[in-house]
Amino acid sequence: MSNAFPHRHLLGIEGLSADDIRIILDEAEQWVEFNRRPRKQDGRLVGLTQINAFFENSTRTLFSFEIAGKRLGAQVANFHAAASSVKKGESLIDTALTLNAMRPDVLIIRHEANGAAADVADVMDCPVINAGDGRGEHPTQALLDALTLRRRFGRIEGLKIAICGDIRHSRVAGSNMRSLPLLGAEVRLVGPVALLPDSIPAGISTFTDFEEGIAGTDVVMMLRIQRERMEEALSASLGDYHSFYGLTRERLDRLAPNAAVMHPGPMNRGVEIDGDIADDPKRSLIQEQVEMGVAVRMACLDIFTRSARS
Repeated sequence: MSNAFPHRHLLGIEGLSADDIRIILDEAEQWVEFNRRPRKQDGRLVGLTQINAFFENSTRTLFSFEIAGKRLGAQVANFHAAASSVKKGESLIDTALTLNAMRPDVLIIRHEANGAAADVADVMDCPVINAGDGRGEHPTQALLDALTLRRRFGRIEGLKIAICGDIRHSRVAGSNMRSLPLLGAEVRLVGPVALLPDSIPAGISTFTDFEEGIAGTDVVMMLRIQRERMEEALSASLGDYHSFYGLTRERLDRLAPNAAVMHPGPMNRGVEIDGDIADDPKRSLIQEQVEMGVAVRMACLDIFTRSARS
């Protein structure tokens, strides 16, 4: 692949073309097979420094970025806000300027504020990859979801995909609502009125009846109820969420034959999804999503650091 990729940063799916996404997915394919080898070491990022700056807790995203960087040979440093001067009142931009002065070659950032990644990118001399900003975007999650689907179905175009649950507060949904239609999928949003977004892209349909919304779909992407991002009154008003919007074995029968189930994690078993469905090897793609996350993040680190290596 050419060294030229038309974007310096990965701040969101917004701004990417379908071809841009396919370039990243195609690049990630090689890393899927690489990661299944007994020995997993590639030296293309040797001598480069990767900072993972996480202002929110994370398991899958933080560790997959760390593993991705180390498998490519990078020097990886993890910044945890809870143990930093952020606790003393240091601003995000001052923290970013401090990290920039250490001359990293790529910065991965997760932050609770919408637009934080873009703000940081404005003051950094290296590429910035958004690992989740508030209710905004989570682009690498959308990319790994796309790779998971492409490997399962051999295509994304024409798939009927229902994104279900707390869409209003989900940056995962924010990115998937942009990427999946761009790749030719039919996307439905399914959830209570209070958890649907105010702004919905053209061509995406919405449903408040769960069973109607998932009927005939090839993929159901369940989302966690994000109580930490809700107002207390809204959180308290949800009531018996599982009885209306939980994915149960009975409701699974409404999907298309051979339909698949996804979840970005962490899961609330027994709330948005029953545990036996999450663990069903024929239906669930949840563990495959985690595996594809490492491959996609390796591809992103490779692509966005090429200028530093040229």
